[in-house]
Amino acid sequence: FQYLCRYKRRENMDSFTFCPGKVEQTEKECLECLLEFCGSSDPSWSVLSNFTHFLNWQLRKCEKSVFCSPVVGKQFLGF
Repeated sequence: FQYLCRYKRRENMDSFTFCPGKVEQTEKECLECLLEFCGSSDPSWSVLSNFTHFLNWQLRKCEKSVFCSPVVGKQFLGF
C-alpha cells in the first residue's frame, strides 16, 4: 500500500523503503487504492488477497536487489 500510494502521487520512489507496521491512511483509503490497482472492476476477496501477496513478494525481491541498493542504485535511478 505504501508503494501504491506513492506511485499514484507520482513520487520518486528511488530512496523509499517499506516500513512494516507504519499506518499512513485509513483502512478505507487502503482498500480503495488496492481496488484501483488490482486490475479487476469487481474483485473478490481472494483476488485482492492474491494481488497483495504477489505485489508484496515482488516488492520484497526488488528491495533486496543489488540494483536497488543505496550504492549501486544511484547509477540505476528509476530502475
